[in-house]
Amino acid sequence: MPIKKGSMVRAIREKLENSVEATASDTRFPPYIFDTNGEVMETRGDCALVKFGQVPTPNIWLRIDQLEDAK
Repeated sequence: MPIKKGSMVRAIREKLENSVEATASDTRFPPYIFDTNGEVMETRGDCALVKFGQVPTPNIWLRIDQLEDAK
């Protein structure tokens, strides 16, 4: 199933930890992006804006290939 607005997703730890984005910033990703479901709020190109609603946190842009369906 393609990831689109409204999809429920989780970050894929292996793809995110070894990414260019990880080397460009703090590599200590918060556990909730791997352990809780997030909702895709918007997509642009190969990126998605994800809102993790279980905790009060800012939305985060991630590449779509770093996300998986949260079924």
